[in-house]
Amino acid sequence: MFVQFAELPVLDQARAKAFYVEKLGCEVVADAPMGPDGWHWVEIGFPGESTHLHFVRRSNEDPSEDPVLVLVDSDVEGRVSELRNKGVEIVTAPHEPEWQPGRTVAEFRDSEGNRIIIATP
Repeated sequence: MFVQFAELPVLDQARAKAFYVEKLGCEVVADAPMGPDGWHWVEIGFPGESTHLHFVRRSNEDPSEDPVLVLVDSDVEGRVSELRNKGVEIVTAPHEPEWQPGRTVAEFRDSEGNRIIIATP
C-alpha cells in the first residue's frame, strides 16, 4: 500500500507548477482540463517516487501558518542553500529541533504561501 497523492492548496496552478518543477525538480505527472472554469487536474511528482502532489483550490490568499507538507532530503543545508539561491523564501534555517535530536529541519514557503518543512531522514 502507498499514498497515490496528497492534496496541496494553490491559488494559481500554472505558478505552482512552475515553482515545483523549476525550484524543486518535480515532474508533471498529469495536467488535464477539469470543468468549464479553466481549473485543471494537476499532479506533480519527484523523479522515481510513487507519491504525487495534487493541486486543489486554495480557499483564500492567506499563507499557511502551519506546515502543510514534510519533504525528506539527506542534505537539508545544501537544499536550503539551493532554494535560497533560486529566490525561495526560507522561513527557518536548518537546525536540530529539540523534539527530534539528530535530525536537521528547515522550513520554506512555496509560490502559493504554503509552509513546507524539509528534513533529514
